[in-house]
Amino acid sequence: MTIKLTFLGAARSVTGSRYLVDVDGTRLLVDCGMYQERQFRGRDWAPFPVDPRSINSVLLTHAHLDHSGLLPKLVRDGLRAPIYCTSATGEIAEVILLDSASLQEEDAEIKRKRHQREARNGPYPEVPLYTVHDAESCTPLFARAEYKTPVDVAPGVDATFFDAGHTLGSAALRLRIGRGAAERTIVFSGDLGRPGKPILNDPTTFTQADYVVMESTYGDRAIEPPENNAGELAEIINWTVKAGGNVIIPSFALERAQELLYYLNELLLKNTIPHLMVFVDSPMAVSITEIFRRHHELMDKDTNRLLQLGKSPFDFAGLNMVRTIDQSKAINHIAGTVIVIAGSGMCTGGRIKHHLVTNISRPDSSILFVGYQAAGTMGREIVDGAAQVRIFGEDYPVEARVVYLHGFSGHADQQQLLGWLTSLTKPPAHVFITHGESDVTESFAGLVRQKTGWNATAPEYGDEVVLD
Repeated sequence: MTIKLTFLGAARSVTGSRYLVDVDGTRLLVDCGMYQERQFRGRDWAPFPVDPRSINSVLLTHAHLDHSGLLPKLVRDGLRAPIYCTSATGEIAEVILLDSASLQEEDAEIKRKRHQREARNGPYPEVPLYTVHDAESCTPLFARAEYKTPVDVAPGVDATFFDAGHTLGSAALRLRIGRGAAERTIVFSGDLGRPGKPILNDPTTFTQADYVVMESTYGDRAIEPPENNAGELAEIINWTVKAGGNVIIPSFALERAQELLYYLNELLLKNTIPHLMVFVDSPMAVSITEIFRRHHELMDKDTNRLLQLGKSPFDFAGLNMVRTIDQSKAINHIAGTVIVIAGSGMCTGGRIKHHLVTNISRPDSSILFVGYQAAGTMGREIVDGAAQVRIFGEDYPVEARVVYLHGFSGHADQQQLLGWLTSLTKPPAHVFITHGESDVTESFAGLVRQKTGWNATAPEYGDEVVLD
């Protein structure tokens, strides 16, 4: 039995998660994500490194675009394999992929018109990476898996999904390959959440694995504890109310938007902030919040207690769920301070760009970041202190107050990652450090070697490893 592991994404980068497992010619793809860093987007447009028709199963850890977003392109190019994931992940992925396809169709049309006006061409074709029809074609392939229940995903290979505590339905995966003395186990961390975060349960730990592929997004730092989030959020809101501007929050539609609602609900219940209008300006976030309402069984005891008391964080006075473009445009004509939660989380597309156009040059407004900003994204430029940013082909000076609250991160920090890994009771044969910027993956691999003495490396894009 020969097992080959190929790193087709998230190798020394934070997005584009894709891992190919080949067992004697049977191909399994763990995650199928898009890149969001500008310098790597060409990899999304390039032909997939293997024929999508040759893939026997896809295993999806969760629904974020950097883990699921390339699925429609692969389906268009011939993928017909089942896509195994938890029920909540499947429901959310359907929403996210349709939204992504719609945005890409819109952006392609905007790009085409702009290039015609400016008489120039861009680096990528004036066509969407994939269409709404391509995204809809993914839905019949989703195959639901339950936590802690092995699923036969190929001859001699089963996969078990465990709660990763990162998003609703997110999973770490354990692949069991072969049987008896020849059996090997590979654990894929997916994206690991932080213990003690609201709404979700804590990540599952493992005691045994022959090989581990683990994320390292925050493998170089400690992150503020989540209990500081409410106070910091209140300070920003109250400052902005006094200044007379708006609070604009670029947010991922999955998990971060719902977590923000959780804290806003808490602040309002305690009268810590004024009772402002709160707009979730993202059809995708609105739809995903509906999915949250249907999956109480995946939430922690504190959130379930709020729900039982009729104090749902997903339905409070002043909360407005915005779906239509006209509703979105009307927000910018409201007098007084409002809170706007809009996608995308890294300012790479979506309605957040329109709200930035209106507010980023206002000294009385606040732009609040609550999620990781990958290198090469507009969000990262703003957080790093850019004097101006280019939006829809125009330059805008950054004069709003810019705040980055690290405590909202959905990723485990350095010590939490180490704690998760060292729950193993014996050394794995190898630990592969992925899903982090290049210097972070390298330094975290070194830290693992230093602290444990285990074999740990940070693979490069395209590396292929034969597992013994």
